[in-house]
Amino acid sequence: MKSVGLIFLIAVLVMILLTAGGMLLGRWMLHPGDIPVKASLVPDEPKQRFLAFFAHPDDEIAMGGTLIGLSEAGHEIVLVYLTRGEAGPTNGLVPQSELGSTRTNEIQQVGKILGLHALELFDFPDSGLKDVSMDTIKQVAREMITKHLPDILLSFDSEVGLYGHPDHRAASRALEEVYLEGNGHPGFSPKQYFQLTLSPKQIAIALEISPGFQKNYQKEGRGLPPPDFSVRTTQYFPTLVHMMEAHATQQQVFRDLMPYREELPQFVYSRVFDREYFWEFGKKP
Repeated sequence: MKSVGLIFLIAVLVMILLTAGGMLLGRWMLHPGDIPVKASLVPDEPKQRFLAFFAHPDDEIAMGGTLIGLSEAGHEIVLVYLTRGEAGPTNGLVPQSELGSTRTNEIQQVGKILGLHALELFDFPDSGLKDVSMDTIKQVAREMITKHLPDILLSFDSEVGLYGHPDHRAASRALEEVYLEGNGHPGFSPKQYFQLTLSPKQIAIALEISPGFQKNYQKEGRGLPPPDFSVRTTQYFPTLVHMMEAHATQQQVFRDLMPYREELPQFVYSRVFDREYFWEFGKKP
């Protein structure tokens, strides 16, 4: 019996060592060691209001860990979406004609999970923001800033739109231009603006394994902005999964953009894909 117990103990130790080694290898493959890692986007005090400006319901998932951390720390979160995502996949749950209203309900459920200060949804055409004048989108951004008076703005970048979606680029470009025009002027409340990005290692791996990234990522031009820092998100991963589950119609999108999430144990996945990268727009070197 003692020998059986010893063999079992050895097997457990081997599994632990293999798991730990796998997590360390995964981190090394994804995360450069020279990019600072922070516990949160900003300090817990003073409490601030964040406005995130997106094209589609579910875009918030890409920076979901950061948003959860900010909300749990007592900061106020405002999410703004220009479309209702009616052109996206349905996961076979509803007719295409009902997708916009369904995704409206989904993001409202996400808002409850996040404890949002406010949720704003507009009816611009999904996958059609390129046909909407930039002045019109900028006016929406100005109105949202005037209405909610955020201290800090959040979005994707305008060059790539994280992985190449033209709607992402249009929304982020509008917010960029509004920030540049208003920054430092009396009455313009935002004092900082952070854009989500990826590490160079993440980009290289995504181009190898993610069909969506391969299809949409622009390989010419400046590419994604280089990160200033990353935010550690492991502790928020269970809540992030809850948010993703609320977007029931968009599960295939998440499988494409977050490969192996359903195959790996949550404990492991959350410790390999354990950070979100940002750069501060307009920050002087």
